[in-house]
Amino acid sequence: MLMVPLLAGCAGPLSTLSPQGPAAAEIAVLWWAMLAGAVLITIMVLALVWRGFARAEGNAPGETFWIKGMGLGFSFAVLIAVVSAGIWVGERIQPRPGADVIRVEAIARQWGWRFLQPGPDGTMIETERRLHIPAGQPVDVVIRSEDVIHAFWVPQLAGKMDALPGRDNLLRIEAFSPGLYHGTSAEFSGIGYAGMRFEVLAYDPADPPAFTDPDFTDPDERPPE
Repeated sequence: MLMVPLLAGCAGPLSTLSPQGPAAAEIAVLWWAMLAGAVLITIMVLALVWRGFARAEGNAPGETFWIKGMGLGFSFAVLIAVVSAGIWVGERIQPRPGADVIRVEAIARQWGWRFLQPGPDGTMIETERRLHIPAGQPVDVVIRSEDVIHAFWVPQLAGKMDALPGRDNLLRIEAFSPGLYHGTSAEFSGIGYAGMRFEVLAYDPADPPAFTDPDFTDPDERPPE
């Protein structure tokens, strides 16, 4: 019963446990695998603590079983499984060339985001604080910064990637279905950091919307003047 309220707090527009794209789904699976590994090791440690205080029985497993078998063997087996899962997931979410891949740009600055994306007729359109992508298609985001280090992060679509001055980083995102997904900078960059929110609008390719900037009504989400 305790897990129900705990997991309820994992939902929301910035939750990695509410994936809406293939990369985010892979990351969520890895998160659950890491949680399972942590739980198994915690149970083993508690068992070792209990064994240290329990009275030894004549036919009970000895120190060799607990120290070498459980303390070393079991722990290493869990850690190797988790690391292997991390490598496997990391390889699967790498951006690879493809005929249907769309390329967009995300440029960070203190304190906001500017996006360049192809419009319905193929011409590049610039917007502020809202990136437009077609749903169901892989999109490569070229990420850069105009000043200090920022980070591009849309938890429901993919992992996060640093925006570095003088260097381009590449992140593959994709949305399963049309919708509005929230993003933020995951790198504290100064007093205006709270205003570095942005949106990713995944639209139906058959019915593209007008490429406009968002109308933020929440004063806390407005960039500093």
